[in-house]
Amino acid sequence: MKILVLSDSHSSLRLMKRCVEAVNPDVLIHLGDYYDDGVSIHELHPKIPIYQVPGNCDRYRFCYDMPEILHERIGGVKFYLTHGHRHQVKSTLLALGRDARKSGADIVLYGHTHEADCHREEDGLWVLNPGSCGYGGGSAGLITIENGRIAECRILRETDLT
Repeated sequence: MKILVLSDSHSSLRLMKRCVEAVNPDVLIHLGDYYDDGVSIHELHPKIPIYQVPGNCDRYRFCYDMPEILHERIGGVKFYLTHGHRHQVKSTLLALGRDARKSGADIVLYGHTHEADCHREEDGLWVLNPGSCGYGGGSAGLITIENGRIAECRILRETDLT
């Protein structure tokens, strides 16, 4: 199972479209800023399930009642999804990691910083920030799940797409 993770698109759909076409994912995840960009991509690819959370810029749009954190099991893996602004991820990942661990997550996904990061903590928790697929950005995240486990987690750069 391939999961394409996008964040901080800020009304720029060009890279989002390229990523979906190049990766042909089984699942899409959009981590906010702007939530309606995820809706637009889903309308173009309605057969691909999508999970979304709003970002800090979305609160001024139409996402007042959307949950800011999602706990989802996808392909047997426990995900913790958030934009990250409520966890102050621009300063530290401590609160984010604490809350993800408390929820029993195998992987935590966040955005907000526009800086791509993919790593695995000593205790096995995967941490992924796909960076920004919108203005000033050119990255996304790709997670591959096999047999209920994360087989691969990496950053996709625009230059990786063929």
